[in-house]
Amino acid sequence: MFFKNPVSGTKNHFRPIGFILLSVFFANGCYYDKEELLNPGSNNPGKCSTVPAKFNADIFPLITTKCATSGCHDATESGGYFFQDYNSIYDAKDHIYLKVVIEKTMPKPGPLPQAEIDQIQCWIESGAPNN
Repeated sequence: MFFKNPVSGTKNHFRPIGFILLSVFFANGCYYDKEELLNPGSNNPGKCSTVPAKFNADIFPLITTKCATSGCHDATESGGYFFQDYNSIYDAKDHIYLKVVIEKTMPKPGPLPQAEIDQIQCWIESGAPNN
């Protein structure tokens, strides 16, 4: 499939190749994955060195006051998880990361302040230690 140049009458071999390359370029531009899902922690490298994220001092009080509330992640488990201790929170860390850090859809009343999101993010990204 060659196209003749209307001016010179010669065949133009580059028009179909150029069209194909241009199409591939634009098709690859339509990419909507969230950066945080692909590369956790890449948006602000090094921030965790300055964010307090100790389980007993920071994470447990935060989760018990903001998440393990009546009708959510309390003893009724109406939220699907029961956040009562380190093990129950650790087991749900991936779900917490997704809902709190990435989607910002939890807790139900509205997202946490950024400083608290950072604490949860840094604690989980550091391996969710029981410290």
